Amino acid sequence: MRGELVESSVNMPDDGLVRRVKALACTAPLQALEDNKGSLGRVDARPYHMVELALHTIDQVAMAMDFDRGAEHAKVIDQVSHFAAVQVPEQRGHEHRAVAEWVLHKLINIGTLDRGFTWTYGRVDAEGDYSRYDFDFKLLVEHSTSDGQVYLRVTDEAINVLVGALDTDVESAQVAAEYKLEHLITRGRLEDAKLAAEQARYRTVQYGEYLRQYLDATRRDVRTVDWEQQVPTLLEEALEHIEARYRHESAILTNITEHRDGARDARKKQQAAGLVDIVRDCIHRHMQLQTRIQGAGALFREEQDRQQFSGPPQRAAVDVFNQVLVPLLGMPIGAAVVPVADFFRLGVAPAPPAVTSLNTLAARLLTVRTEHSVYAGAVPVPDVRQDADPPRFSEEDQRIARKLIDLAVDETRALSALLSEARAYGSAVERLVLRDAVHAFSPALSETMLRGDSSVLLAVPVAEEIDSPSLAGDELLVSRVRLAAPEGEWDDDGSGDEEFDE
Repeated sequence: MRGELVESSVNMPDDGLVRRVKALACTAPLQALEDNKGSLGRVDARPYHMVELALHTIDQVAMAMDFDRGAEHAKVIDQVSHFAAVQVPEQRGHEHRAVAEWVLHKLINIGTLDRGFTWTYGRVDAEGDYSRYDFDFKLLVEHSTSDGQVYLRVTDEAINVLVGALDTDVESAQVAAEYKLEHLITRGRLEDAKLAAEQARYRTVQYGEYLRQYLDATRRDVRTVDWEQQVPTLLEEALEHIEARYRHESAILTNITEHRDGARDARKKQQAAGLVDIVRDCIHRHMQLQTRIQGAGALFREEQDRQQFSGPPQRAAVDVFNQVLVPLLGMPIGAAVVPVADFFRLGVAPAPPAVTSLNTLAARLLTVRTEHSVYAGAVPVPDVRQDADPPRFSEEDQRIARKLIDLAVDETRALSALLSEARAYGSAVERLVLRDAVHAFSPALSETMLRGDSSVLLAVPVAEEIDSPSLAGDELLVSRVRLAAPEGEWDDDGSGDEEFDE
């Protein structure tokens, strides 16, 4: 009996399993940051905790956005750079900023076509069949305003990543979070209360985002939004939500203020002060939400009048894919020829006739034809002046540089000494010597052996700074090393295994 029960439950649809899989999918981009931080070649990103930086980035965007605007890229990068500096204080400032920019671009998913993430999951339908679906989501999106500015906004999935849930009812989550906050404050657990207050604020942001999406859809097309049942119910529930939350948060604010003023421990006083700021921000956001709700009805009536009296479009647009291509692909070739010909005949503009009247025709017929010359005319003389820039290094500079760097076999010179000698001939010779020394740091040994050279120039670093007024870095020892092949390992044609002695 138990085995039959387990088997029957496996074949039944499990919405809870799908919700948990989607919740894990929203955290996959954050985990990918940790796995791929080695790809940030210009900065050593191994000491950074990328998941923490990603959560901090989403947090900064969520707290900066309101109904009209979002977070600015530069300010978000500055805030995340400060957090990165706290993680790895031994790194330099530009490295923290490079890591912050990389994390932000990965959360936006710059480089993809739609800048979104896709996660494939499975679902058991009512018949017991297992099918796979794609879950498309985004974490941070870019929105442009009327003045041409581009701002960042968080999506519902990003907020759910912050609070650790997916598709949670906004109202019930808000009530539960605030009762939990009140209980923690009463018990004096201010550290846990701070986390609960932040979660309540995230839910407030999400509630406002829902309303903003409805209003934006109304501005585009009133018919796409249900203003008869759905939106009025939402507005009524939102007003009740604001009234209850404002009363509740005001009481919480009074309680926190008493904890802050009466605390003797400096840490408790600082935690209480941080809670006061968070709850005040929640009250401010509720006031913004109330203002938008009060203006929602007027916005609907304005958009309804504007869209109703703007008139139908002057020219009906044709959906080429759904109205032309898809039906034609399902038709036989013989039956599809006539619709295709009609489409191109009607879609291509007619060519105007060359002759539009009898006078034009008579004038053309009576025009005397002129004999064209067999020659094309005078051939222009091209300007072959040399306007190219002169070479940067003269032949004399190159000759002197080769002479200085051409060391004898087993002779070793410090790069500082070579540059000091080259500096006497000018900066061009110095740069040529430096170039050859840098190439000698990683010489192409295989090509040297194939050319049959008996020696190669080699440079190795030493544990001291280079002595040069214009350069900084490690000192290099430059030497010419003999290349030799052991006896018996050369073939008759000169090929074979090659070895060299340094």
